[in-house]
Amino acid sequence: MIILTSLLFICYLIASTAVGLTNTHPADPMSAIIALLIVCAFQSAVISYLIIRSRWASWRLIVTIFLIFYGVTTFQSQIEAVVFLHYLVNIMPEELIPKLLIQGAITAALFSPSAVLIHGKVKVIDSQKQRRLSWRELAWKLTLIAIIYVAIYISFGKFVFIPLAGVAFQEYCGALKLPVWILPFEMMRGIIWAALALPIILMMKGNRWETGLAVSLSFSVLMGFLLLLPNPYMPDTIRIAHFVEVFSSNFLFGWIVVWLLEH
Repeated sequence: MIILTSLLFICYLIASTAVGLTNTHPADPMSAIIALLIVCAFQSAVISYLIIRSRWASWRLIVTIFLIFYGVTTFQSQIEAVVFLHYLVNIMPEELIPKLLIQGAITAALFSPSAVLIHGKVKVIDSQKQRRLSWRELAWKLTLIAIIYVAIYISFGKFVFIPLAGVAFQEYCGALKLPVWILPFEMMRGIIWAALALPIILMMKGNRWETGLAVSLSFSVLMGFLLLLPNPYMPDTIRIAHFVEVFSSNFLFGWIVVWLLEH
């Protein structure tokens, strides 16, 4: 864990330098370094859990870990940040968007094979779970997952994020008007979440509860803990409230996704 945490920390620094994201100077650099180390430690723990308990190995596992890590930490988080911070409130510079997407890809590409190699999962591949869904069953389950995700998204936003943010919500988001397409957009994100859960479900050893825990931790920790990092686009009160909202809602949603897809 010490090696992986240090390695992930270096991967983040290399990726940030490669895309030119080193020009943001936090008010307290030491606090920012400590926060990044904490994030790297928790993310490394979750990725280690997936690798150790995986039936897969070698390139199959490396590609899977890359897709999960990049999909959760970068793609799912940044497409929402683009919508809210750029198109709706216009505080994220347009040129920052591709840099963040590339930074996440570089980090995942460097870290995924290293983590699999360090855990020694490069040779043996166990048998795959025999769980097949018909197209009809998959279609209605994905539709239901999308609807549930929107319900959780709205509920946790209203009953967790807004109360925790307090008056900062009105200052930061008071003028925000959600467009009519936001619900279909979030439904699409719900389906993407399900697609990210599927390889975890297929590769995990153990009972159903262990698979549920793996997906829940992947959704909540890999994305949520990034909100512990200070950034110039989100006030601290909003950021911490959003952390609690994202961590708790994604953890719950992960269990629901596994329960639906496994039954």
